[in-house]
Amino acid sequence: MLRKSAFLICFFIQFSVAQAQIFDPVTWEFRYEKTGESRFDIVMTAIIETGSHIYGMEVPEGGPIPTTFSFATPDGYKMEGTVHDVTQAVEKMDEAFGFEIKTYSNRAEFRQAITGIVSAFTVNGVVNFMACNDMTCSPPKDVEFSIKITDNKPSKKEGLMVFFLLSLLAGFAGALTPCVFPMIPMTVAFFSRGSENKSRSVINALIFGLSIILIYSSLGVIVSLTSAGAGFANSLSVHWLPNIIFFALFVIFAASFFGAFEIVLPNKWVSKADSKVDSGGIFASFFMGLTTVIVSFSCTGPIVGALLVEAATGNVLRPTVGMAGFGIAFALPFTVFALFPSMMSKLPKSGGWLNSVKVFLGFIMLAFSMKFLMTIDSVYNLKLISRDVFLAIWIVLFTLSGFYLLGKIKFKHDSDLPYISFFRLIISTAVFSFVICLMLGLLGAPLKPLASLLPPQSTSQINIPLLMLQNRNGVAISERQSQLSGLCSEPKYENIFDMPYGLSGYFDLNQGLACAKEQGKPALIYFKGHTCANCKIMEAEVWSDNEVLRRLRDNFVIIALYVDDKTQLPENEWIISKIDGKTKKTIGQLNEDIEISMFKTNALPLYVITDYEGVTLNKPMPTNRNIEEYKHWLDDGFSKFTE
Repeated sequence: MLRKSAFLICFFIQFSVAQAQIFDPVTWEFRYEKTGESRFDIVMTAIIETGSHIYGMEVPEGGPIPTTFSFATPDGYKMEGTVHDVTQAVEKMDEAFGFEIKTYSNRAEFRQAITGIVSAFTVNGVVNFMACNDMTCSPPKDVEFSIKITDNKPSKKEGLMVFFLLSLLAGFAGALTPCVFPMIPMTVAFFSRGSENKSRSVINALIFGLSIILIYSSLGVIVSLTSAGAGFANSLSVHWLPNIIFFALFVIFAASFFGAFEIVLPNKWVSKADSKVDSGGIFASFFMGLTTVIVSFSCTGPIVGALLVEAATGNVLRPTVGMAGFGIAFALPFTVFALFPSMMSKLPKSGGWLNSVKVFLGFIMLAFSMKFLMTIDSVYNLKLISRDVFLAIWIVLFTLSGFYLLGKIKFKHDSDLPYISFFRLIISTAVFSFVICLMLGLLGAPLKPLASLLPPQSTSQINIPLLMLQNRNGVAISERQSQLSGLCSEPKYENIFDMPYGLSGYFDLNQGLACAKEQGKPALIYFKGHTCANCKIMEAEVWSDNEVLRRLRDNFVIIALYVDDKTQLPENEWIISKIDGKTKKTIGQLNEDIEISMFKTNALPLYVITDYEGVTLNKPMPTNRNIEEYKHWLDDGFSKFTE
């Protein structure tokens, strides 16, 4: 006690002599976040000047003034537990007191959970703290705060209607994603078979659309009732078994379109179709709908994932309505295209025009089938299908399709081609132009419009322009050396993952935050996936910008967390999720659990700027292809860290 009294006496003498030189290094921010039905977190954040600190919530006897929070008598709400610190305090020796004391520096976040009893109420409180640096301290200070909370709940019907409309918009957005469009030609090709029977074609097309709606609606219910978790959809889209099945399916369809065989149903099924609806058509239409849904997950996963996060909470009705709305909007354009082949029978068939369309679509299906093999290769880190191999196969396939359009290759059911029509000439010219672009891709061209469909550029072995990078002095350095520069330690999992454009970074959250602390930099946490189309687009179109690259390289410690990787973790690194109670055994499962628990979403990509304690500095950034807005977001996060 004598030591503490002497310290306080010296402090007040020093403070009085300071006169107008006021030492006040801490500002506070107060807000609230809704965490559930009538549940909220009061968030109290201290922004502390560099070189200063405040003390922990508990200090040893005879120590300084701790940071404490008190609340007025609850009126309209009830407290849940006590205040807890989100930012971990650092314990260090304090020379003034002669023992180790827990302190917070730069930024500290505290939370108090409450439950609202009425729809609108005010939370009043006071924080008492003391701030010091190496030279001086502030007197114990009280900061009062008042937070108004309004939980105006719309009626259940109105809330579901708004959610349904938002889900419709999400469904239309999903239909416009890069890896969904290639499914449309396959849909047209599928329903063009047997299009002579118009009524049957219409029925099959409608069943196809209804199947998509049913699958999406059922998915929300299944995930909720079985607690499959928010990652169920993503897990399904990256698992090796469905990808193998759909690769084989696409190859079989392509072979059928080439005339190798006809896909027919058993005679027993055909005989039943004479008196009822064609059971084969119904089955095939449903299966086509299932194929479309699963294939689309690699692009629509971020949109669907937001609904599935809510489904994981056990609320059945809301996610079911949302998934139904998503399915209706998503299925609508596909159903329209599925109905279109019934009109193709009215077109003249001279010259085998319809068969030529099917053969050409067969080539497209073969090319697109590579996507499934690429997914398996990247997610399971087999490293068999590089960008060069992928491009080489596409070059061969599209070259053959170009020669086919010119009549140089002929298949079983093709008619003689006495001359090249203007339309064939235009299409073949476009195909060969595309082949030339693919060849340039082999030599290092970024091929930004195809980024979502191709393996990462870092997997290329003959990527000539990117084999050597230039440092600031113009001296050539290897990409490997560039990636190792600026790191505090050898990145964990560097043999599995890599950074684009020679950037350096980490693939483990704790290791990355430790380096950010060592270097005194903010962290840029980048949640991504091997098969995430939007992640590839963002890297190709936004991260490739020189000014964005400069900011990423100089201002941040990058932490790339893959949420779909299947690499098994050592047993001592397994965790039991606080979200769904399941054991997370792979890198992807662990990273997805981090994203959901910290940010309530499994959307990809998601960019988050934090300090080295993992406290978010500004609003996380989803997909945003506007380079200027992305640069402004980076600058905003960096400036808040340096304040």
